[in-house]
Amino acid sequence: MLRTLRLGSTLIIFLVVVSSCSAPITTREQGGLIGAGLGAGTGAIIGSTVGHAAAGALIGGPVGLIAGALIGDHLMGQERRHQEQALQTDENARELERLRRENERLRGERIER
Repeated sequence: MLRTLRLGSTLIIFLVVVSSCSAPITTREQGGLIGAGLGAGTGAIIGSTVGHAAAGALIGGPVGLIAGALIGDHLMGQERRHQEQALQTDENARELERLRRENERLRGERIER
């Protein structure tokens, strides 16, 4: 019971320290934190069935951290690709408008002749 209390206290302190960072956390970091929490919780539940909740949490936490970070990294890649596509779309729209104006100017010159 005392070990579980220590583990819970350590986890809460860790989360407070991590959440107090001045810069916003990335999607990868969010995934890692969520994964670590879920992994530790799941490990504690599974470990408690065999009488070793703390050991289960200590094993499940890092496994969840790695899995969550990998998922977060994948999501960051998708966000980055989406932003790049949006920038390209905007650039294409500007070029299209420029070509449209140029076309109108050339038509006007041809009509004047």
